Amino acid sequence: MKKIYTSNAPKPVGPYSQAILAGDYLFCSGQIAINPNSDTFIDGSVEEQTKQVMKNIEQVLKEADFTFDDVVKTTCFLDDMNNFSKFNEIYAKYFTSSPARSCVEAKLPKGAKVEVELIAYKHQ
Repeated sequence: MKKIYTSNAPKPVGPYSQAILAGDYLFCSGQIAINPNSDTFIDGSVEEQTKQVMKNIEQVLKEADFTFDDVVKTTCFLDDMNNFSKFNEIYAKYFTSSPARSCVEAKLPKGAKVEVELIAYKHQ
């Protein structure tokens, strides 16, 4: 197992890693809309937050030499399911390979509207 860390994504705020590489699998912790350059939470619309979450995920994937096409499963958390279609519009632009997915409503850290975690697979 290998811990994955990049300064181009938000630093973990607790006892966890941005991602763990285990064999051919990458397990990425949930990302919320934190700008890693300023270490500040983006308290914007669900669209703005989703775009930042995708940028964060992209950087963690890149650090581990993976891409969005390698993602096999996502778990998505929304603070309000009424934002489902707005979230999906942006999500679909990044996850063009249509990985398996769960999406649930939940109370999220920092009052976030969106959080996404994932599992990726790449045969080395």
